[in-house]
Amino acid sequence: MSPSAPAANRIELLHPGELSRYALNDVREIRFVLKQLAARRAMLTAYYGDGNDFIATCVVELSTENDTLYIDVSPDQALNDRILRLGALHCATQLDKVRIQFEVEDLQMSSFEGLPAFRAPLPQSLLRLQRREYYRLTAPAYDKLECTIPLPDGRQTTLRVTDISGGGIGILGPANSDFLQPEAVLADCRLTLPGIPTTTVTIRVCNVFRLTNADGSQGVRVGCQFVDLPPSAANAIQRYILQSERDRKLRED
Repeated sequence: MSPSAPAANRIELLHPGELSRYALNDVREIRFVLKQLAARRAMLTAYYGDGNDFIATCVVELSTENDTLYIDVSPDQALNDRILRLGALHCATQLDKVRIQFEVEDLQMSSFEGLPAFRAPLPQSLLRLQRREYYRLTAPAYDKLECTIPLPDGRQTTLRVTDISGGGIGILGPANSDFLQPEAVLADCRLTLPGIPTTTVTIRVCNVFRLTNADGSQGVRVGCQFVDLPPSAANAIQRYILQSERDRKLRED
């Protein structure tokens, strides 16, 4: 597989904190899901390091005799060596509209059917979500979604929201957004959605991806999780998502 995949093909990691109730911990269930992935050669987006870099790969086999998972490697040997030094991959994929996410550790270089492959023990848990449980709305082009974030120096910045779900938002920021670092918690942010009163939220930065825009300028795409979202705010966000979906369907008819 290629050492990296186009952003449009990337399946982003979900922050597992508030989704633990959907995790599978039974070994038999985990085996069943991974065998399905291997049989279908489902594409995995496998993140390594700080979560900003990834490879496109797939599960090639699950050996049930010793619960060993085999994952395709990158054609870039230097990249494979780096991944082996880090020792772990955070994998995300989708199969039959079901979102699947898991982590493999203790990676080693091996082979399967004569071809190089990463080898790892069976994951201890696996996240499996139906579409309705993680649905994320891409911000419609005709709507203006914004998040105003207080800065440490007392100023504030307003950033464009690219997508939204009941669990969090994606935002675009400039390349020098030092305050947007993984695990940073940003309180008193104001979320502005069309037709909905401005909502105050706290967000946690989960991942940051570097972007190069069409004009050559640099930026970042930031995935954020809501923290302790009040029920009133959750209801307002859900109303906006449902209304946007209804509007989209009307435009398509």
